[in-house]
Amino acid sequence: MALTYSQMIDLGQPAPAFDLPTANPWIDDLPGENRSLADYDEAAVLVVMFLCNHCPYVIHVQQALVQLANDYAERGVACVAISANDAAQYPSDGFSQMQARARDLSYPFPYLYDESQAIAQAYDARCTPDFFVFDRDRRLAYRGRLDATRPGQGTPDGADLRAALDHILETGTPPADQHPSMGCNIKWKPGNAPAYFG
Repeated sequence: MALTYSQMIDLGQPAPAFDLPTANPWIDDLPGENRSLADYDEAAVLVVMFLCNHCPYVIHVQQALVQLANDYAERGVACVAISANDAAQYPSDGFSQMQARARDLSYPFPYLYDESQAIAQAYDARCTPDFFVFDRDRRLAYRGRLDATRPGQGTPDGADLRAALDHILETGTPPADQHPSMGCNIKWKPGNAPAYFG
C-alpha cells in the first residue's frame, strides 16, 4: 500500500466530462448503462469521488459515504463514485466486484468504471478516496478529505466534506478550510502513470 495525498489543484476549474459504465444502474431511473456529467446538470452541487474496492482507506469510510450521500440528496447534492484501478493487477477492483460492492452496501450513488483511466487523469485524481466538489456552475469548489480519521484511528463522520457542502450550498463559494485527502495511490496501468508517479 503506497500512501498518497490528493493534489490540491486550483479551485474554479470546470468539471471534466465523463461518460462511463455504471456498476449499479438500478439505483436511478436514467436510461442505459452509462452515466455522464450531463446527467447531473440539475444538481445544486456535484461530488465526484474516486474510490475502489480493496483500499483500506476506502473501506474505512464507505459506510460514512453512503450516509452522507443519502443525507445530502434532499438538498440537491448529487454524488458519483469512480473506480479507475487496474483490475488486471487488482482483481478485487474489477467491474463484477464493483457490482457486488455497490449492491452489498446499497450505494445510493452510481459506481462508475474508468477502465481506460482517462477520467482519473483528467481530474488529476491521485488516491482512493479522493474527493472533488463542484458548484452549480460545475466549477471546482472543494478538493480534499472526507474527515480527519484514518483506518484504525477514529470513526468517520464526514465532517470536512459535510462542512464544505454546507458552505457551498449556503454561500455558493468555496470554503477556506481544505485539507488533502489521504489513501492508497490509484493503481495505474503500465504506461498510464502520470509524471509525478514514480
